[in-house]
Amino acid sequence: MNEMDIIESLRGREETVWMNPGLDKCEPRSEIEGYKFVHVKAAQNRFMRFLPYIASAFPETADKKGVIESGLIPIPAVKEKMNEEGAGIKGRVFLKDDARLPIAGSVKARGGIHEVLKIAETLAQKAGMLWPTDNYQKIDSDEFRSFYSQYTIQVGSTGNLGISIGRMAAKLGFRAIVHMSRDARQWKKDLLRSEGVIVKEYEGDYGQAVASGRRESLTDEKSFFIDDENSEDLFFGYSTAALRVQVQLRKAGIAIDENHPLFLYLPCGVGGAPGGITFGFKELFGDNVHCFFAEPVEAPCFLLGMATGEHDRICVRDIGLSGLTIADGLAVGKPSGFVCRMMEHLVSGAFTVSDAKLLDYQKMLMDLENIRVEPSACAGFKGLSEICRGGNEWDWYIKEHGLSEHMDQAVHIVWATGGGLMPWDQ
Repeated sequence: MNEMDIIESLRGREETVWMNPGLDKCEPRSEIEGYKFVHVKAAQNRFMRFLPYIASAFPETADKKGVIESGLIPIPAVKEKMNEEGAGIKGRVFLKDDARLPIAGSVKARGGIHEVLKIAETLAQKAGMLWPTDNYQKIDSDEFRSFYSQYTIQVGSTGNLGISIGRMAAKLGFRAIVHMSRDARQWKKDLLRSEGVIVKEYEGDYGQAVASGRRESLTDEKSFFIDDENSEDLFFGYSTAALRVQVQLRKAGIAIDENHPLFLYLPCGVGGAPGGITFGFKELFGDNVHCFFAEPVEAPCFLLGMATGEHDRICVRDIGLSGLTIADGLAVGKPSGFVCRMMEHLVSGAFTVSDAKLLDYQKMLMDLENIRVEPSACAGFKGLSEICRGGNEWDWYIKEHGLSEHMDQAVHIVWATGGGLMPWDQ
């Protein structure tokens, strides 16, 4: 489809597929838009330094010694069901169950927690309280909580990023404020408030919550605003997921190479999490990984920004869409300009999915695999159901990139984003 056809399809709330004409060759460990693999490793190293603190402050992580990670789960019953419906899926299929990530219960855990930890580490080092060679378990103390209580950390969120940042910031002792848009679910607000986080609610959308939080933070010299639209620290926190999955694949005896391509289906809101994950995987596997972003039909901000080349200069409301969707974690009107620039030559494509399909996929995952997630976590299943069906944009992509003879050995990962902390009555 050309640009106008895509806009018309999006405006009509049709499920739309866009393949990136700017996708370029990418070698592992290459420099991308001025960033290198060392940025991924730096974030990973920071997580490693904080492992003793995380294990002490969050008992649910103690059995993994503070590692914040989720399972890579085979979902053969889902593959069988989709194939019965004509999907023709070849290769192995997994769910990356980030709904079960400790502390935050969503994909936002790595990015949000990483940026909070960087702020905490920097402040303590400047104050002469902490050295990189220290055992960071010392941070879990009244001395450090008193020190951090001088400072405020703020963020605008539809829900999941707010949980990630709010819980970690409050646990460290910061004054934590989460500015939440109308899309945020009540249980997420209740959870944050129960842990001492200040939640400010807005009748407007995600953009209003972010703008309000940014303005409020600027009035306080001891306040840090974590900007989901522009933050490198969030982005590279997310990117560490690739290192973890690489280990999980190796343990499962799975190789990713020219003959064994990897396909990722990544739910997308503003773009930070899927963008960071894509960067990390491209740094590890180069052209052998193919990353696709999934969005609701009412909030296809990334697809719209990329297909038009306008990035964050266009909003879904500009083409008559509401941005309202049951997938609250993906209810974003404009993408991150920073992520769009980073993804110009990395992302393979993007697609949209209806709310009705999200509910169908949510039920399917629960009924067939006994895995419970929120609707936004199911967006990637649309791509999985179409990629091997034939006679569509996906078919063109596979043939264009010489993948046809390798699909029997392909690995597909549908990335689940959130819902692990969701009350059972929701």
